Amino acid sequence: MAAISAALVKELRERTGAGMMDCKKALTECDGDMEKASDFLREKGLAAAAKKEGRVAAEGTVEAYIHGGGRIGVLLEVNCETDFVARGDEFKALVRDLGMHIAAANPQYLNKEEVPAEVLQHEKDILKAQALNEGKPEKIVEKMVEGRIEKFYKEVCLLEQPFVKDPDKSVRELVLDKTAKIGERIVVRRFTRYELGAGIEKRQDDFAADVMKEINR
Repeated sequence: MAAISAALVKELRERTGAGMMDCKKALTECDGDMEKASDFLREKGLAAAAKKEGRVAAEGTVEAYIHGGGRIGVLLEVNCETDFVARGDEFKALVRDLGMHIAAANPQYLNKEEVPAEVLQHEKDILKAQALNEGKPEKIVEKMVEGRIEKFYKEVCLLEQPFVKDPDKSVRELVLDKTAKIGERIVVRRFTRYELGAGIEKRQDDFAADVMKEINR
């Protein structure tokens, strides 16, 4: 049996729009033959996710996810094509998983396109300075920065982050997998994450005073 490389799986996924696990299974079943694997996915109805990108997804739900006894809250809108799918258990489970992921991973943006140009440039300037300080030749610094920017995206962009329940796939891949399985276009439209006390400067002298009160009781 032919070895199934990650690059081969990625190529099939880009060609068909099917999920990563489905692509790996298809290649395994077809002994690494790309054409046969593509046909295998089509026969199984899994090579349709990419074709759904142009379809309108105006239904869906707004989910509220609360974590840690009310310390973290997430409001999330996820769209699909029909109300029937929006009411289904599979879609609801996906939305809840996304809410849980946002609560845990604290993404700052939805995708790469949402990162403001000034934020991106600031990050590039820092990464360039770091590379130069490491003694790297200036001629390769730019390539290093581009590679590290991809890591930055994976840290701050929801769709690029490794999914907390399965770090081997990104949130984008999770959504594509569900798109293929459910049979409708699914779009994560927007989210807001709230954390109790975020942005409030906690005075250290007040904390110390509270501790002394407890000691002197």
